[in-house]
Amino acid sequence: MIDRLRPIWPLLMLLASGAMLGTAVLYFQNTMGLQPCPLCLQQRYWHWGVIGVSALALAVTRLRPKWTNWAIVIIGLVLLGSAAMGAYHVAVEQKWVVAQCDVGGAINAADLSLDNLGDNLRPPRCDEIAWSWLGVSMAGYNAIVSLLLALASFYVALAGKREQ
Repeated sequence: MIDRLRPIWPLLMLLASGAMLGTAVLYFQNTMGLQPCPLCLQQRYWHWGVIGVSALALAVTRLRPKWTNWAIVIIGLVLLGSAAMGAYHVAVEQKWVVAQCDVGGAINAADLSLDNLGDNLRPPRCDEIAWSWLGVSMAGYNAIVSLLLALASFYVALAGKREQ
């Protein structure tokens, strides 16, 4: 099974991070109207990193198949960074740590109109949970999913190491 997954693992991780970004932007932001705070945006940068590293890994491993395990480990490390960023955001949401978030540019310009100029438009705060399900926030789900994908990446890479 691992032998089948290993060559396509970078593609699978590219698709997984793309799905997470798509869910955040298309569903939560555009459909539900939840604007991201600065820490939410920083979590997205990690998934863009996974997409970039995975695309590069796809190209490199076609030319150098022996580098596949290293590429998978690097993808796992970027996913581990995403998990850490998500966990940090959870810590901020739970008020375990204090984050100084710059929220100056977080208001969506499309939300501004002549009709609401007098309204109190408040940008999203990093320490407020905008959405949760089963007691877990979006940042928590990002941390959990990213950690599981990172661990799976390390397993795929190490299982390949043992077999070679």
